[in-house]
Amino acid sequence: MPTVPLSPRALVLQVSDTERAAAFWTQALGYVRRPERPGFLAPASGDGLRIHLDQTDRTHLDLWTDREHSDLEAEVDRLVALGATRVPWTYPDDADFVVLADTEGNLFCVIE
Repeated sequence: MPTVPLSPRALVLQVSDTERAAAFWTQALGYVRRPERPGFLAPASGDGLRIHLDQTDRTHLDLWTDREHSDLEAEVDRLVALGATRVPWTYPDDADFVVLADTEGNLFCVIE
């Protein structure tokens, strides 16, 4: 089975108050808000794990595949073989992600 490198690029945090959470996390981590998406926080350098603040989505990790060599289904199959499970989800027609759960039931997304 081909292995596609995965990179953790975002942590989605479910919050009740986006403004309050953004104020806390930007000060705690030295992150900045992205003007086009105020609930998206990024390191000031631009490199590193982003934090997405969301009032409806569950807390989870977003893992990106290597775009040049990605085969989303092959990577999902590899993770399932390691013990992940597919999570029933309603996907948009143009979905570029798959929702999985790790061996402890923690959700994560694999994004192409």
